[in-house]
Amino acid sequence: MCKMGIKSKLARKFKVLTTDSNHSYDICENLLNREFYVECSSLAWVSDITYIHTKDGFIYLTTVIDLYDRKVIGWSISDSLKVNDTIIHALEMAIKRRNPKLGMVFHSDRGVQYACN
Repeated sequence: MCKMGIKSKLARKFKVLTTDSNHSYDICENLLNREFYVECSSLAWVSDITYIHTKDGFIYLTTVIDLYDRKVIGWSISDSLKVNDTIIHALEMAIKRRNPKLGMVFHSDRGVQYACN
């Protein structure tokens, strides 16, 4: 390429922001405190939303993972970031698959989807 004077054209990667932490909702204390190893099932669950680029646009994948065995115990796919289409479905699936224990920690980012009423 150098001999022929050819250069690659670099394009900026398109980035979709899924975390909107600029909101007026209450933020919970960080109870997990980076303790990612737990001794038994359903003591700590973590959740996040990511986007997947498809030929028809973006879809959003929400997962709930049990930190004990690192298994995805709840998930949802949606074409919007609405709470009822993302987190609620994933959390309901996780609750049906595992029996949450009293005092279980549910950890997520501080985005509006997780903080809203």
